[in-house]
Amino acid sequence: MAIKVIGGGLAGVEAAYQIAQKGIPVALYEMRPAVFTPAHKTEFLSELVCSNSLKSKDLSNAHGLLKEELRILGSIIMRVADDTSIPGGKALVVDRNRFSETITKKIEANPLIHVVRKEISDIPSGITVIATGPLTSDSLSEKIKEITGSENLSFFDAISPIVDSETIDMEKCFFGSRYMADADDYLNCPLTEDQYNVFYDALIKAERVNLRDFEKVSYFEGCLPIEIMAERGKQTLLFGPMKPVGIIDSHTGQRPFAVIQLRREDEAGKMYNIVGFQTKLTYTEQDRIFRLIPALKDASFLRYGSIHRNTYINSPSVITNSFQFKHNENIFFAGQITGVEGYVESTAMGLAAGIAASLYCAGKQFVPPPEASCTGALLHYITTPAKNFQPMSINFGLVKDYNKREKEKAIKNALSSIVAWKQSTEN
Repeated sequence: MAIKVIGGGLAGVEAAYQIAQKGIPVALYEMRPAVFTPAHKTEFLSELVCSNSLKSKDLSNAHGLLKEELRILGSIIMRVADDTSIPGGKALVVDRNRFSETITKKIEANPLIHVVRKEISDIPSGITVIATGPLTSDSLSEKIKEITGSENLSFFDAISPIVDSETIDMEKCFFGSRYMADADDYLNCPLTEDQYNVFYDALIKAERVNLRDFEKVSYFEGCLPIEIMAERGKQTLLFGPMKPVGIIDSHTGQRPFAVIQLRREDEAGKMYNIVGFQTKLTYTEQDRIFRLIPALKDASFLRYGSIHRNTYINSPSVITNSFQFKHNENIFFAGQITGVEGYVESTAMGLAAGIAASLYCAGKQFVPPPEASCTGALLHYITTPAKNFQPMSINFGLVKDYNKREKEKAIKNALSSIVAWKQSTEN
């Protein structure tokens, strides 16, 4: 009997792939294109609806280390990300369309994975992995709420605007990464102090989209809208998405007062997103205010910014460290719905949940990955009781016995422990 995986995002695809790698058939359910979410635009699996960056590639960064662990564990998401990467400085940035198209083709071609395009409004019988992520449908959310006995929590995920590169005034911006003046990974749009003041004042007074009832909760700190950040004080943006530190204007040889960075959306560089400019402004106001950035005065916006709901469960109260629902061991939760934040974190929890489900199907015990690894640290975080459980991105603070003064040792320990854990799951 096939294991059912609900959700064709990063976690669902990774879980399905890992189950198939164990020789077990999978039915992967994805509701698109029959039903779309407020954020998805295509019917491809693992569509990236926010940034096209998977964050740092550097092993000395927890995000980079987690990616390397996933490579060791045979992640299909990481393999395709590496194959479809485009220049992005120290970050792993992918061509958004090629990434999701490639994953879709590989999953649909897998003889053990049957992709079913339909909405699931109830939890099916048998072994089921729920990996519906931050945009779980209302009907399934209600069912999850019903079985868990507690309300789902909501915060916000964010989408930055995208502009047509041919409409950017290249004479009023320059290439370069932070502390890497010769790099061409980002387009930097400088502002003088007067230009910043005009931009800030317009942003503060701008019209916003009215919140719907389900949106009237606090924003998640990791995805604050640009206008909400601005409300915290006139200097806030200068220490956030508009900070000039480490950037030298190649036209003047000086550090700008403020800077907006644009990052490639595709390999050809035809599209650029405005980094960190997620927003709840109306489209009309976005068009007006973002044109106050000199380099974008005549820009063509291919997509405006937006905010969408992100739903997650109170995992420490709901699941075990094998991802299983405490009141029905046939039900597994995976990915972002468990309370991890980020593409790679979601992938990691999909991968581990897929391995756990396949071992359970085979009558074998799942032993969690070591807490000395980033993968194990995330699982430990989402299954450890907390007074105020909130979504978390990977960071070294989660890794067991991490010592900043012995970072190299911690990295080696993480990688060696993952190698050993992988071998144990194959026995």
